[in-house]
Amino acid sequence: MKIRKGDEVMVMKGKDKGKKGRVMRVFPKEGMLLIEKINYRTAFLRKSQENPKGGIAKMEGKLHIANVKLVCPRSGKPSRVGYSILADGTKHRMVKVSGEVL
Repeated sequence: MKIRKGDEVMVMKGKDKGKKGRVMRVFPKEGMLLIEKINYRTAFLRKSQENPKGGIAKMEGKLHIANVKLVCPRSGKPSRVGYSILADGTKHRMVKVSGEVL
């Protein structure tokens, strides 16, 4: 996957279109991401010793990787991600819009 934990991404499709957030967790087998403060869903909590009343909580839901784009650190625009091999032979991710190495 070209997007990793800690990257800033912008949502391109869905109810949160246009919002930016940091990737908290990546699920590569599913092709999904967990992004902070994006795609909130309602979770109904059972009664337990820690939470004797139970209740309703809001938590982030997963988003498919195809619905987000990486935000370029230099320009702040959404961009695709590619790979480049530097002169010393190391492989790095690069932003397609500006050509900056991540």
